[in-house]
Amino acid sequence: MNRSLRASAWLPLLAAFGLAVFTPLPALAQDAELERPDGWQVRFDRDGMSEDDLEMFVAMPPGWHITTGPAGIFWDPAWRAEGDYRIELDVFLFDPAGRREAFGIFFGGQNLDEMTQRYGYFLIREGGEFILKERNGVDAPTLEPWTTHPAIASFADRAEGDASVLNELAVEARGDRLHFFVNDTEVGTVDRSRVPTAGTVGVRVNHGLNLHISRFEVMPLGQ
Repeated sequence: MNRSLRASAWLPLLAAFGLAVFTPLPALAQDAELERPDGWQVRFDRDGMSEDDLEMFVAMPPGWHITTGPAGIFWDPAWRAEGDYRIELDVFLFDPAGRREAFGIFFGGQNLDEMTQRYGYFLIREGGEFILKERNGVDAPTLEPWTTHPAIASFADRAEGDASVLNELAVEARGDRLHFFVNDTEVGTVDRSRVPTAGTVGVRVNHGLNLHISRFEVMPLGQ
């Protein structure tokens, strides 16, 4: 499977969202006639939450805009990866208002609509830190704790006048290792046997974040 969305047209969109800081997001979505992404699924960490609890979740070419709301995972069921592969995510973070909530890629998703859900995930957060974790039912053990790395761009690092900051994340399953990248720099690696790698892939977003995903791509390796 290979679905991609390139970020070649994101500058006009970000300029629009620079103004949108002062515009109620539901009104903005209505004015732009934006709609929920067709076919996408959402699962929240907390029981009893629904998509009505999201501030915004819309298709906004190039990509998708997500404003949470409760923490959860977002995916298209067609997005799957197994064997050796590379997942790439280009994501813009808008003003986190001083909060350090995390976002990034999940992979190896299994039973995502059941109590026995399982997946691995690679997240970053404001302040230039990353973490590697696994979801296994109600448990979420940490594979690698929060670690600071200079490759990770924070909102505080954005250029003067910019409304957001871009990070390019990647997860690469190669041989018996998983490799994790931010902005073309490898920031961590773990043994592949420690976490599920074959299954559904998608995006994880913690609560109260305003993100634009301009590209999500899954590529097989060695073919």
